Amino acid sequence: MAHQPLAGKRVIEMGTMVAAPFATHILAQLGAEIIKVEPPGGDTTRALVRGGPSGTLIAYSYGKKDIAINLASEEGIEVFYKLIATADVFIHNLAPASARKLKVAADDIAAINPSIIYCHIRGYAAGPQEDDLATNPVAEAATGVMADHRIDGRPTRLGPSYHDQFAGTYAVIRIMSALMGPPTAPEDRDIEIGLYETGLHLASRDLAGMQLKTQLLGRPEKEAGGEFAMPGYGAYQSADGRWVYLLVITDAHWKKLTRALDMPEQDDPELDRLRERKKQRERVEAAVRTAVSGLDYADVTSRLKQFGVGFTEVMPLERVLEAPQARHPGKLRDLSFRGLQFEVPEFPGPVSDRDFLPPPELGEHTVELLQELGYSSEDCEALLQSSAVKLANPEEFGWAKVRKPG
Repeated sequence: MAHQPLAGKRVIEMGTMVAAPFATHILAQLGAEIIKVEPPGGDTTRALVRGGPSGTLIAYSYGKKDIAINLASEEGIEVFYKLIATADVFIHNLAPASARKLKVAADDIAAINPSIIYCHIRGYAAGPQEDDLATNPVAEAATGVMADHRIDGRPTRLGPSYHDQFAGTYAVIRIMSALMGPPTAPEDRDIEIGLYETGLHLASRDLAGMQLKTQLLGRPEKEAGGEFAMPGYGAYQSADGRWVYLLVITDAHWKKLTRALDMPEQDDPELDRLRERKKQRERVEAAVRTAVSGLDYADVTSRLKQFGVGFTEVMPLERVLEAPQARHPGKLRDLSFRGLQFEVPEFPGPVSDRDFLPPPELGEHTVELLQELGYSSEDCEALLQSSAVKLANPEEFGWAKVRKPG
């Protein structure tokens, strides 16, 4: 059984897309109760795939309760503030201007619950750009990642929203630190995590390396990434069209590779050292490509295993969960959502035996939470009639039918 250090803690999430929902997903795995607050129109991820919920909602919002509140109404903001008064943590990733407009900025929340931990994941933390908007790819572009990732010469986002997810993880670390030793000063309960600052921290190795080269060589020069710095370290295609990623980093790795694939270069002393292989990069790369492309994937991997060469197959998404390592007990959680079945990867570490709720529909727990806050049935009906809150509607956010060919 996994330890649940946050059992009994209530976290209010006002999140959209990835960063805040990912943070509260982790907090839920650690035992916290998560209440997702959405506007009547729902989180953006509810309508991203053919008019219906995306994988983001399914993967990162199971285990949460959901209440739909119209914060633009007086009755709605009153409900929200009553909810805030019961919470230990409030986390959101609204734009700063939106947070102020909706009256959920740090000062607004502290006035209702002075002891709450307030966490705002935003584009930029304090500084000249603190009110500017930023998304995951903006953080990639601004911190050097995108310049290195090009498709047909054009700087391009990585694809997965890693900066969002890292920002969410950093938020969890800060929240956990605050919960471990309750802060005494109000400012210590006010946590800001910027996507830009997250990107800077992630790039710190590369930024320091570039500065090092500049001072040693007298000119700006960044350190090459691992696979570009070390010939033979990267992806190569086998004869049957499958890609294998080779972990050839050291001189010992090179010797094992050349012997495993019976390459002519195994007897060439000129290539024994990494420095020499770098000087003959094109020759080394061509040699490895030739060796791998001359064998089927099964033959390549059998030889690599025999000689202890590190490798993995470059897996397409549709095959990732077929791997025996992924199928090992404790790696995946079965979820049912709208009659569809999903396997979602578990949070790394001991697996929680907590019985998580399926991903919630918009407003699924609105009445339940209102009643918990002390509202009578008549009060609930009045709030619904005034559109201050909203109930789940099964007809909303349905996936468009896919028309089968023929």
